[in-house]
Amino acid sequence: MKKIILFVALISGMMVMQSCVREEVVVDDTVDYDTISEVWEYSNVDFHAGNNYSKFLNFPHAIYSSDMVLVYRLAGGGSAGDVWKLLPETYYFDDETLDFGYKNDFTQYDAKIDLYGYDLAGLSGAYRLNQIFRVVVIPAYYGKSAKGKTVDFNNYKEVIDFYGIDESKFMKISE
Repeated sequence: MKKIILFVALISGMMVMQSCVREEVVVDDTVDYDTISEVWEYSNVDFHAGNNYSKFLNFPHAIYSSDMVLVYRLAGGGSAGDVWKLLPETYYFDDETLDFGYKNDFTQYDAKIDLYGYDLAGLSGAYRLNQIFRVVVIPAYYGKSAKGKTVDFNNYKEVIDFYGIDESKFMKISE
């Protein structure tokens, strides 16, 4: 009798164990919710012979090497708001030959802006002194998520709107 009870208990246990199903849940979390675009504003940027008409804008922190960096220069303003021009930016003489321009490159740690052209020492201080630049960092993820959508990178306002950047939260850095 003990053997029959043991046998029934064993069979019952096996049936109970068979009803326990282990389900694996795989979470496909490919969306990076904690990566945000950033804007840093650099003011009082001067270009002169002493710095070889170049300026490094050091980032407050390192960015990912895959991030996209856009650099804009405050070119003017009016009742409609500020006018931001995307670098590289070139100015020409009336005969359409190069006068001067701004160009940039960047690393994970900084952006370098060069003023180049002819007679830079004779160039108006309005283009050399107290310049204001905005560096817009766009995480690489956004490049993948924007498939089928386009943004005009020359239009600062469109970039800010497209990437949902809150301008009230940008960081001001004085050089």
